[in-house]
Amino acid sequence: MASEELELTAGIEIHQQLNTGEKLFCHCPPVLRPFDQHNGEFFRYLRATESELGEIDQAAEEEMKNLRRFCYYTYDTTCLVESDEEPPAPMNQEALAVCLQIAKMCRMTPVPQVHTMRKLVIDGSNTSGFQRTALVAVNGTLPNGVTIETLCLEEEAAQRVEGDTFSLDRLGIPLVEITTAPCMRTPEEVQEVARYLGMVLRSTGKVRRGLGTIRQDINISIPGGARVEIKGVQELDLIAEVVKREVKRQKRLLEIRDRLKERGALVDELVRDVTGTFSGTKSQILGKAPLILAIVLRGFAGLVGEEIQPGRRLGSELSDYARKCGLGGIFHTDELPAYGISPEEVDALRHVTGATAGDCVVLVAGPRKKAECASRQVIRRARMALDGVPKETRRMEEGGNTSYMRPLPGAARMYPETDVLPVSITGSLWETVEIPELLEDKAARFSREMGLDASLADQIAFSEHLPLFEKAVGRGISPLLAARTLLATLKEISREGLEIRTLLEGDHRGQGLGEPPVLGVLDAVRRGQIAKEAIPEVFRKIIGGMDVPSAVHSMASSITESDLVAIAERLVGERIDFVREKGPKALGPLMGPMMKEVGGKIDGKKVSAVLKEAIERALLDGKEVS
Repeated sequence: MASEELELTAGIEIHQQLNTGEKLFCHCPPVLRPFDQHNGEFFRYLRATESELGEIDQAAEEEMKNLRRFCYYTYDTTCLVESDEEPPAPMNQEALAVCLQIAKMCRMTPVPQVHTMRKLVIDGSNTSGFQRTALVAVNGTLPNGVTIETLCLEEEAAQRVEGDTFSLDRLGIPLVEITTAPCMRTPEEVQEVARYLGMVLRSTGKVRRGLGTIRQDINISIPGGARVEIKGVQELDLIAEVVKREVKRQKRLLEIRDRLKERGALVDELVRDVTGTFSGTKSQILGKAPLILAIVLRGFAGLVGEEIQPGRRLGSELSDYARKCGLGGIFHTDELPAYGISPEEVDALRHVTGATAGDCVVLVAGPRKKAECASRQVIRRARMALDGVPKETRRMEEGGNTSYMRPLPGAARMYPETDVLPVSITGSLWETVEIPELLEDKAARFSREMGLDASLADQIAFSEHLPLFEKAVGRGISPLLAARTLLATLKEISREGLEIRTLLEGDHRGQGLGEPPVLGVLDAVRRGQIAKEAIPEVFRKIIGGMDVPSAVHSMASSITESDLVAIAERLVGERIDFVREKGPKALGPLMGPMMKEVGGKIDGKKVSAVLKEAIERALLDGKEVS
């Protein structure tokens, strides 16, 4: 892999949803809803339009090969702006302020005026057929020297429900896009830059958390290859693997190109109807197909079945292109006989198409319109194999492989948005933007000033519970107790199948109007009303419907000091032989039964001290007797 890394050129685009009170161009709340809560739906057909220069973007044109009807779900939390039935409202100023904050953290230069543009998108993810996007800042530098080219503010796309059905609850959520220069040379460097930028974004305290709220698009090329954009990488730990697999794919495609040239390979333009050849086939797919077409790839034998990524072959690439016409895939002779197709049928296919042993025959089956479209796509992609690596936009698949989405977009997809006025970035606005403390610096401070273990400090600094942690510590609650409660105790409670959101969100049942109950419980520990060992049970009671004061009171200890001593003396007396055998080491094994006796209502340190004294007295009494 070392040689591959030296030949790699890569850049990255980070897309992060912002956590603002409203969407970017309307006043709707940025909340995601269960799909079954939608209160209406409507349908649209989307078509590519010409740019101001009379051009049609090739990526948009590709989406039109299979004209589709898109369905959109509406909710009582969406409005006519998302439905594209009303002009957009002015740009969300809170989202713009966060963008400027990020720009300053990346040492970027803001543009004098923020102009909103329309980016043509007709895959169904935008009801209008375009995405609104605005350039905010340019020319930044990260500490490791990586150049940030642009920072944009744009609206999030609609959420796909299934197939061609989309949900409008996500459409319009503010989205920041950070684009680096293509200056990275190793897969690990790409992953590290993505990690750092993610940390910068979270440091603002204004980003949404959870699966799908941040996505990485990676641009990759190698010498002799082509720029390929891989979209939608959501798992940070997979980025390096995605890059490595794309490097391998491009290298393998270049090797296949060279072997095709050596063979004098060519793509036969004649598409043959071979439906009759499979009239009695046992293949379920071919047997049900109204039309079966064959394309002969001269000199391609053995190479269509050549692996280019783990589990993916050149044939997979041909199949990706055929799917753009609405078919499930293709068959080809490099993998036949199989799938119910017999050796005799393969021989007959070669005979009727005039294919030799050095050729590969591709089969496309389905309704006439789709089959003819898919045949043209197969021919198109096969021709690209003769040139090497096509410029493409690809999607990430499970494990780190990628598959074809569409051609790379061009400049023809962008044109001005006339419904949104430009916003001036004045000197005073830029100068008043404050740079927040980076999360990695915050973690170091937590460890240094609060005495937290470095690992624990890092976990809480990068946790979604960071704001609650800082509130708790600001009220005098032990940092260690707050961190462990938010990171460990809540996780244990959730593993029981309980809904911990009740504990984290503002609730009238808390000890202050709108205060998250978790803070009220930690405050009760600080004031000595309950022991920290009682926290899990108090949480269970609150989730079950109790308010914080009632739950705390139910766990408040009625055990006096003398009661605690008596319990310890009894436990030690019942296990006196064990105590004499283990000596002082009996303390650990007896703590469990002791804590169970007191029901978690007494602080563990106090229980341990009393139990330790009881054990020491028992051991001393034993010596005197002997």
